[in-house]
Amino acid sequence: MRKKIVAGNWKMNLSLEEAKTLGDGLKAEMDQNKELFVDGAGSNTPEVVIFPPYVYLTGMIDLFKHHDGVSVGAQNCHHEESGAFTGEVAASMIRSVGASHVIIGHSERRSQFGEGDKLLAEKLKLALKNDLTPVYCCGEQLPEREAGQHFQVVADQLEQGVLWMEKDQAERVVIAYEPVWAIGTGKTASPDQAQEMHAHIRKLIRDSYGEQVAENISILYGGSCNAKNAGELFANPDVDGGLIGGASLKVEDFFTIIKRRKENG
Repeated sequence: MRKKIVAGNWKMNLSLEEAKTLGDGLKAEMDQNKELFVDGAGSNTPEVVIFPPYVYLTGMIDLFKHHDGVSVGAQNCHHEESGAFTGEVAASMIRSVGASHVIIGHSERRSQFGEGDKLLAEKLKLALKNDLTPVYCCGEQLPEREAGQHFQVVADQLEQGVLWMEKDQAERVVIAYEPVWAIGTGKTASPDQAQEMHAHIRKLIRDSYGEQVAENISILYGGSCNAKNAGELFANPDVDGGLIGGASLKVEDFFTIIKRRKENG
């Protein structure tokens, strides 16, 4: 059974004090609602992953180290193991401080830093080599959707970035679908649009690796998911959770999204 996941991408936001306040607030909410995070037979308890900026990684790892319901990851890693890359961070470094996840290929990395699928494939290799769970992002720009190219764009991104791997590697990856036209714009793909693309992604995985792997890989929605629309999005059978941006910076909103994921099994 595939995991239900709610991931919070803090991006380049928050001072140290603000990060502490956000982390403390989320922990307090989870401690006060422990019944939501008790696993059992047939449980749909979501896994919560937070992705703070690098400089806050160890603080958040320490804060949640005794809380089984929360994991901490990095927003990016470099595509080389080590070397003269001033300002960059290696996958091995991320793992060494206790992080468990890393985002690969976020749309902002693709568009603002020119990261292509071949480079992202190298990052993916190093993430897996260092026992990190990669959250691999894919998604189309607005002109591509309007031209009817969105299915092919996502297929190309997955085939070059992920679907070349061996089966045992592929099943360790989490996929995040990001309709780029909906990120930070206030627009959201309709529940039907989200389900349509998630089903397309799962079919691509099924065609490459078979039914078992396709049914075990989590696919998250990453396009302006918030406290108001999360329930509708998560009600779709192929939407396993969300990669949350702005709403993850507000304790009440992020916790509401976690509850919606729980309610929608």
